[in-house]
Amino acid sequence: MSRPDLRGVFRTNNRSLASVDVFANREEEWSAVSRGLARVVAARQNPTFDVEDVQTPRRNVLVFYGVGGIGKTTLSQRISERLSAPEDGPAHWLAPDSQLGRVIPIRIDLSRQFGANLETVVLAVRLAVANLGRPMRAFDLAFYRYWEHNHPGEALEDYLRRHTFFRRFSSRDSLRGQMEAGLADIAQALTLPGTIGSLAGQGLRLVVRALRDRRQKARALAGCRRLPDILEADPDTDALSYYPHLLAWDLAQLPEERTATPVILLDTFEDVGDRTHRDFERLIQRMAWLMPNALFVITGRNRLQWDDTRLEGQLDWVGEHCWPQLVPGGAEDPQQYRVGYLAEDDAQDYLQRRLTIGDRPLMDDRTRRVIIAHSQGLPLYLDLAVMRFLDLHERLGHAPDVSEFSHDFPALVARTFRDLTDEERQVLRAASLLDAFSVELATAAAGMDRDAPALQLTERPFVDADPGAPWPYHLHDVVRAAVRDADSSSEDRWSDADWRRAAQRAFDALGREFADHGAGSDRRRLIGCLRQGLTLARDFDLELGWLVDAAFTYVGDFVWEHIDVRAAASSAGGTPREPAFPAADGPAVALAETLTTIARRQREHRAITADRLRTILATGSLPLGLDELPRYFLAECDRDLGNLTASLEGMRRVADGGGRLAADASRGLLHLARRLGRFPDVLAAIDEVGPQGREHRTLGDLWWTQGAIGLACSEYARGRDDALDQAHHGEAALSQACLAFAAAFQDPARAREQIDRAERMLAGTNARFAELQVRNARLLQACGRADSLPEQAEAVAALAAENGLSSSVAYARFAACYHAAIREDPELIAASRDRLRESVHGEEFGYLLELTYLMLDDEPPADLPRARWIDGVAATADRWARLVADRQRELTSLTGE
Repeated sequence: MSRPDLRGVFRTNNRSLASVDVFANREEEWSAVSRGLARVVAARQNPTFDVEDVQTPRRNVLVFYGVGGIGKTTLSQRISERLSAPEDGPAHWLAPDSQLGRVIPIRIDLSRQFGANLETVVLAVRLAVANLGRPMRAFDLAFYRYWEHNHPGEALEDYLRRHTFFRRFSSRDSLRGQMEAGLADIAQALTLPGTIGSLAGQGLRLVVRALRDRRQKARALAGCRRLPDILEADPDTDALSYYPHLLAWDLAQLPEERTATPVILLDTFEDVGDRTHRDFERLIQRMAWLMPNALFVITGRNRLQWDDTRLEGQLDWVGEHCWPQLVPGGAEDPQQYRVGYLAEDDAQDYLQRRLTIGDRPLMDDRTRRVIIAHSQGLPLYLDLAVMRFLDLHERLGHAPDVSEFSHDFPALVARTFRDLTDEERQVLRAASLLDAFSVELATAAAGMDRDAPALQLTERPFVDADPGAPWPYHLHDVVRAAVRDADSSSEDRWSDADWRRAAQRAFDALGREFADHGAGSDRRRLIGCLRQGLTLARDFDLELGWLVDAAFTYVGDFVWEHIDVRAAASSAGGTPREPAFPAADGPAVALAETLTTIARRQREHRAITADRLRTILATGSLPLGLDELPRYFLAECDRDLGNLTASLEGMRRVADGGGRLAADASRGLLHLARRLGRFPDVLAAIDEVGPQGREHRTLGDLWWTQGAIGLACSEYARGRDDALDQAHHGEAALSQACLAFAAAFQDPARAREQIDRAERMLAGTNARFAELQVRNARLLQACGRADSLPEQAEAVAALAAENGLSSSVAYARFAACYHAAIREDPELIAASRDRLRESVHGEEFGYLLELTYLMLDDEPPADLPRARWIDGVAATADRWARLVADRQRELTSLTGE
């Protein structure tokens, strides 16, 4: 449904341009209203329903909440229209079920500028019910006394006529007649003077006595057992809040064909009062509880907290037992809905129909796409962008350039800040520095000594929650960007120095969290601290501090999660955003790029990683002690790429430096020696590596090359278990992958178990070498069995080559040779050796090719570099020959040949 938009009409002189107010889909919200209405009607029609039961849990409140500008007021208006007449309201909404009977919508704006109070709300509901043309005797009797006491000498009809809000009710003139007729009936039954006499003194006592005695002449009201108590109470505002119970009782006395279901729509509910006193909210809640045969549809900025037992004493009925369907994540149909952001299709439809000339959109498709990407579905952003487009179009005489819409609007900040306290604003600004936050982290970043403002902020609709995350809260991206980038007009706006101080506080708080949790087994918190800390250090040029320890902790395991800080600065929709306070490339940028590059090497060719790491080292941006980080992993890449000289030089430089990666570099040197077949040198130097250098995995790598599979498996298992004890899950998974590889040479049944365990341990990690080691283990397990194994081996080799992992290529081809030896097929052996020979460069991997001869008791070619075996060629050849023979015997026993 579209209506003229007066703001647009009065911003242009172009008579051919049509500006309409477009309402978005909101079918899901309307469906919730339909279900809520059906639930209330079904409960009312149940024979066991008792309108005077004040203990049964309530399911008659429906809540729609969301940030300012999301369309809550419009939604409330359209619901009211649709319930008033099927032909009104959005055409795509299904009409209410006719079997639900008559519905009376009563929409009330609770905004402060409107000045609504409880009396306004109660009178509005009574006026709407007057359309039924039936007296509401219990309510009218009590209200008559209230009115006499609080408005002496003022006629109700004069009051209704004078206040413009009540003019929308056509029943305001008939209300007086209804009330007088009902009161006259009561007066006549009780033989009181006039219509009812004065409900004070003797007259009040007569009425109450008649009701308490349940006299026959008072039978019309005698069934309302709480009416006498209400009449005896002082007729003040607190008593007035109980009168809706009487109105609900009156409605329940009507025959089904004469009754109706009130739908009371309360808009701008955030203005009923502050969250400290909740006086007005308590009265509204009382009204909702006492009218179980009415549906209350509440729209506002904040989620309704009536399910929270901590509010006991501030509100009359609180907790899950009272309001089971207001509890988030409950099993029943929920009755609190955050009004969602518009889907891309809805946003397109909105922009296409908002401004038109001759039924054609004024805004071009490219501009619409840019605005939608920046809006993240926020209708207020779309509306502000439309007004900007129209202003620029009028000023320029043509469509503005799309670049005019790559920014945020200060109005978003004003609307977001409108109902926040000063302290909440401070916390919001501090939280906008963070991708995610906890109450404690936001409080620290804001520089406060109490959590209350942060706790209040987490209840706001622009804060999303993920309970399972290390920091469970995060701001909606559009709101976060607006607060950081467009907060230029607020009276309490922050200076650049304020932002920097907050960033330093947030950075220090993250450092404390890293020390308490991230430095240990909490890998998720480590990654979160790194990402957020690097972003803050980059944007505000902060000293690296604790980030150095965090970086080395990150590379100490082999999991390799994404550490892409530049991506983290992008909006959720994928639109890159520059930092709010960009700093020149410095240590934080270099460190972030280093960690990102190291992680990416698991998903790209090692040559790309090596080039990036060389570039980082060339900038000299990393402080002393951190440059070993890119240098060590560059040496690893050079090793994987077969650049042995460069790898040896890099590893020696890191090892000689004595830094945090010295032990890893020493192990790297042993790996290089092993690739060259210098096995005694590796064994002699293993004690110098120590646990930090992964000595058990290094020994496992050494022993399988000697054909000592049992020793290799034992060392790999010890390495795995030690890593698990230290919560180094990445290292444990890598050791397990190597264990599966070694076991597959000797015992296919055991290898199957080890392979399955390795895959479970590697799930959710990025460790390409380990993944390929498991693939090679599967090849070895199938050796001698699978006719297609040579082709399978080449597929694994091709995948390894794509990643620049020369060792994985060589191992896959060695598996094919092992298969050929078991099959004793000369042609297959020759072909497999030829492929493996492609991986041999000088001494590198020459030992693998030499083993293909030793396992068959063949003499290696004279031109093949010979390895230095730990206990000699003969013993090594004998062990490998036994491995081949054992597999042959196993296959023979299976086939019976």
